[in-house]
Amino acid sequence: MNAPPPRWPAVFAVTVGIFAVVTTEILPIGLLNPIAAGFGVPAGTAGWTMTVPGFVAAPLVTVAAGRIDRRLVLGGLLVLLAAAGFLAAAAPAFWVLLAARFLVGVVIGGFWSIGAGLAPRLVGTAAAARATSVIFAAVPLGSVLGVPLGTLVGQLAGWRTAFLLLGVLSLGTAAAIVVLAPPLPPTEATRLTVLSGLMRRRGVRSGLLVTFLVVLAHFGTYTYVTPLLRDVVRPEALSGYLLAYGAAGIAGTFLAGRHRAGFAIAAVVIAAAVFALPHTGPIGALVTLVAWGAAYGAVPVCSQAWFAREAPDAPEAATVLFTSSFQATLSAGALAGGFVVDAVSVPAVMTCGGVAALLAAAAIRGARGIPAATGRR
Repeated sequence: MNAPPPRWPAVFAVTVGIFAVVTTEILPIGLLNPIAAGFGVPAGTAGWTMTVPGFVAAPLVTVAAGRIDRRLVLGGLLVLLAAAGFLAAAAPAFWVLLAARFLVGVVIGGFWSIGAGLAPRLVGTAAAARATSVIFAAVPLGSVLGVPLGTLVGQLAGWRTAFLLLGVLSLGTAAAIVVLAPPLPPTEATRLTVLSGLMRRRGVRSGLLVTFLVVLAHFGTYTYVTPLLRDVVRPEALSGYLLAYGAAGIAGTFLAGRHRAGFAIAAVVIAAAVFALPHTGPIGALVTLVAWGAAYGAVPVCSQAWFAREAPDAPEAATVLFTSSFQATLSAGALAGGFVVDAVSVPAVMTCGGVAALLAAAAIRGARGIPAATGRR
């Protein structure tokens, strides 16, 4: 029997979907000051807009999907993302904005868990690695295009307009996925028993620890990079600096190895960047952001590869764990960073993030002797 033809348009549609999800998730980073000013709350409190999405339990979304066609699940989640964007744009009070961000969390958990592992089913195993890199490129693209453009739109037309436009993009992408992707019945329903079984594997637990530390370091600091940069560069140059960070992230995604040594190097570079950033001038800040972006661009690829390597017999469940650890830690980092920012200062949170990144590198080194899973449950 001939293999089905590659569905590259569907790959690109999923990529745009993840771009919309990631951009919606991290958009408050570039709009933190106007959001805080609009509702009259401190910057640390405005950072809750980054924290709330992680309160949603990502595994439950995929488990609840059962054996529903994954193409329809992805389309439905993007419609929900559009609703969240429209609600954020119209939010009359800060708690309404937080409710919209909760809906974003529902989408993140389900869309990432399903979409991130679809490449082999859309283009076949021979092109799966290339298609996976294309899909994961949406993560830094959210920074290279989404956050700078959202920041620019916020400056020109108000932060609410940025959320409104993302809602429109999400609706269009939902239609594209339903039309372009083939039927995608799940190969195996992800059950809680499968997830609990994976958690008993030492290599999986090590992957969770490493992901927790490095993502805590990144989002505990990057969430508050805009207030820091405002003291270093001119406000009109801020979008350009974030653009450079995101461009470096795209390069990091495609250059990232899928080995633990590359993961450790990325953690060390993130540590060096966040330690140095509060002490740089305009040129130094740009160089530091480029190094930081390239290093973080490698993190999602390395982390996802870690979980896939430790659970080759349960790829969707492995992706659920990858997504869950990422989302929960993103929120924990933003929340912890907000406490440090409000209680001490933005430079202080950079120091804390650097320590967490070094601990991640040490944990990766300590996990090198753990053999990969053999495929038995």
